Amino acid sequence: MHKKILLAYDGTEEGRVALLECADIAHLLHAETHLLAVMRMPSGVFLAEGFVPDSVMEEEEQRVRNTIDDGVALLCEGGYSACGHLAYGEPVEEICRMATELEVDLIVLGHRKQTSFASRWWKGSVGISLLERAPCSILVAVGR
Repeated sequence: MHKKILLAYDGTEEGRVALLECADIAHLLHAETHLLAVMRMPSGVFLAEGFVPDSVMEEEEQRVRNTIDDGVALLCEGGYSACGHLAYGEPVEEICRMATELEVDLIVLGHRKQTSFASRWWKGSVGISLLERAPCSILVAVGR
């Protein structure tokens, strides 16, 4: 059964749904829980030369660290313990890398429904890409 769980968490409403499902599973299985947030290079802040000011990166890193802290705090409030992790890069690559490194049995993530075909095609989906590359089972939590 699942002894180690990796929650891919971004602090969104869908991420919180995944957090609650992860907490339930971790509680039932007495599983070790790890919460991962991935910091992407903020695409909207590139200047003409491709340089991102340190202050912008520091602000983004602090925002992601706050997301991790909030997620771990929510789990702790529910009586669960979790270890927070911060990774830098593309979410699918970092989730798979961390899952392999930690030897987790299950990855939990939230799913954001795309409203149109064009939106799904243009933006892609972390969940769909993750299905192809994950080293273990995946639980996709869907909000109601």
